[in-house]
Amino acid sequence: MSKLAVMGRALVHRNFRLYVFGQSVSFVGTWMQQIGLAWLIYELTDSPLLLGAVSFVAQIPTFFVAPLGGVLTDRWDRRKTLYVTQSSAMLVSIALVALTLSSWIQVWHIFVLAALQGIVNAFDMPNRQAFLAEMVPNRTDLPNAIALNSTVVNGSRMVGPFLAGLVIAVGGPTVCFALNAASFSATIGAALLMRDLPGRKIVPGLSVGRGLIEGFQYAFGFRPIRTILLMIALVSMMGMPLSTLLPVYAEDILQGGPSLFGFLAGASGLGALGSAIYLTSRESVLGLGSKIVRATAALGVLMILFAWSQWTAVSLALLVGTGFCMMFQMAANATLLQTIVDEDKRGRVMSLYTTAFMGTAPIGSLLAGVIAENFRAPVAITIGGVACLIGAAFLYRGLPAIREQVMPIYQRLGIVPLPVAVGAETAAEFNTAPQRAS
Repeated sequence: MSKLAVMGRALVHRNFRLYVFGQSVSFVGTWMQQIGLAWLIYELTDSPLLLGAVSFVAQIPTFFVAPLGGVLTDRWDRRKTLYVTQSSAMLVSIALVALTLSSWIQVWHIFVLAALQGIVNAFDMPNRQAFLAEMVPNRTDLPNAIALNSTVVNGSRMVGPFLAGLVIAVGGPTVCFALNAASFSATIGAALLMRDLPGRKIVPGLSVGRGLIEGFQYAFGFRPIRTILLMIALVSMMGMPLSTLLPVYAEDILQGGPSLFGFLAGASGLGALGSAIYLTSRESVLGLGSKIVRATAALGVLMILFAWSQWTAVSLALLVGTGFCMMFQMAANATLLQTIVDEDKRGRVMSLYTTAFMGTAPIGSLLAGVIAENFRAPVAITIGGVACLIGAAFLYRGLPAIREQVMPIYQRLGIVPLPVAVGAETAAEFNTAPQRAS
């Protein structure tokens, strides 16, 4: 099989092709709205603290609601849930358009709508992650589908902010909100066109509370899954605030404007896209564990360098690197979890991934906003970089103990042939977890 065929092998599934098209359009709109909203807040308030506070309000619902969303994802029809969540997000964007066009928009409006969007995302993200497995019924193609999905997300992360910067400069953030509202129709339309989705066994009668407990026990009862979730939480909480404070760098430190803001965000997206493309070229999950350690350490170093950069070209280059490392860590861990999780618990495990990814970010954003308000933005970013370096060191130290647990599981899944010795290099990664009975 050619390298190009390997990189796109999940696209042989028609439903997944439709999904990729819909997500490509929708995510560009989502990034345009995020950039427009950040610029609007900073324009209205000139406050790094409120930038962090809005990010906190938009994402903190995920921390509390996503585990519930995971339970319901395992109990409800995932395509129908997608209709509801995408339509709800569209209504939030329409409200933003109406308020900004009428010139009634106030800071508290933005906080309320950001919170509503956060609640929608808490149900939408675990559902979309779990829905991938239904669109790609061949399990061997699932890691490639996850990597391709990350490519779409990160390609839009590059294109969306760049377009948003141009649109804000010409027509203001309201146009970004309007384009995002329209973009949700692409995902809804793609889901409507899907055919022959595989039947999924849904066990009735399981209470929500019992489902939550079972999901936590399953995920945190095995060290590799627990380690993956904790590393995602650390990088998200300490690394993601870099994006939150980009308006401060564009406006005050690098002396630019909305166009430079778009370029800065787009540079990070370019690096993230590169990491996703790299992951599509891999034929196996083997070897990702040690690469996650290196990516986390590199992220810490690059964040510290970016924090104190005074030159636009250098800052752009550093953001390409931070985008690559950050998204590699997130996408690689998502690939590992999706590859090994039991189907009947997929929604709950991916909801914990969502909680670790998106639910901890608002805590970090709020903390970074407070530090930036009192000690300047570079200090906040430096603290985040140091935390990533410490996390990478702890993960590296724990790898030998994790190796002992994963080798039998690799063999059981067929990832590593049975004759391979326990001490082989391929067994040195923590890239899977036990398949447990329901």
